[in-house]
Amino acid sequence: MHARSRNTLLLLLALALGAFYLALAIGSVSLDAGQLWRALTRSDSGLEREIVWRLRLPRGMAAFATGALLASGGALMQVLLRNPLADPYVLGISGGAAVAALLVIWAGWGGGWTEAGAFAGALLSMALVFGIARGHGDWTPTRLLLTGVIIAAGWGAVITFILAVAPEAKLRGMLFWMMGDLSAPLAPGTALAVAAVGLAAVLPFARDFNVMARGELTAASLGVNIAALRGTIFVAASLFTAVAVTTAGSIGFVGLVVPHLLRLAGVGDMRVLLPGAALAGGTLVLLADTLARTLIAPQQLPVGVITAFIGVPIFLYLLRRG
Repeated sequence: MHARSRNTLLLLLALALGAFYLALAIGSVSLDAGQLWRALTRSDSGLEREIVWRLRLPRGMAAFATGALLASGGALMQVLLRNPLADPYVLGISGGAAVAALLVIWAGWGGGWTEAGAFAGALLSMALVFGIARGHGDWTPTRLLLTGVIIAAGWGAVITFILAVAPEAKLRGMLFWMMGDLSAPLAPGTALAVAAVGLAAVLPFARDFNVMARGELTAASLGVNIAALRGTIFVAASLFTAVAVTTAGSIGFVGLVVPHLLRLAGVGDMRVLLPGAALAGGTLVLLADTLARTLIAPQQLPVGVITAFIGVPIFLYLLRRG
């Protein structure tokens, strides 16, 4: 790895650690460095330990994992579809997750049923998109993209129908989930493990991703198995998106903006871009969630609102830069 790439990753790691510190220290009860250290290392630190271990650390882990999954998924989707505007939600996976989650909320099932429903809906949408796009033969990026757009539009219509006929008492919870909700993550460790294991699983293919980004004919002429690589990217990006949506609901712009920011900084090699996107995406969502719960405390904002406020001007700036 070149020194510049190594320094970029070290800088992103330092920013991620700084974001974790802010997420654990800032809140209705602020903790200085000494209090935070005692809360993390000593079992007799009382209220401080409860705040950190039961509230802030699980939420911070879920926020970082969600951002890492979305940013990594966005980088993979942009390679798969060879489209710089591709993001993790472009294939309608979040729409399937949202429909299932809203139905569960409407039914009044608590606990982990919302997360289970969202994950099942995401997998169903993934299967529909892949099955329809493939048809009776091979599939192309254009066919996959068009199928995903149509499936996403269909899910959008179902979501609108659910919101139109759902009881008013359920609407706030539904809308909050759809805009991104990290207030009570059930399994942040699982999401973080999926992000780490998934990234480790796709990194060995990073050289092939670099070649594929130059065109499928070029990649095929260099001996890359295009069909297998497409399938690997599709499954990995879809699972990343499914786990992210299951953990935090729909959080926009992360998977679209973060890979572009890294490319603007000169990171083009997928061997660096993928881990860099995971670190930068996790940091972005972690900071956005810290703002969401402290900006107008004690009221909490959906984290998706903050990422949109951050993502829209950044994307317009990138668009202006060409």
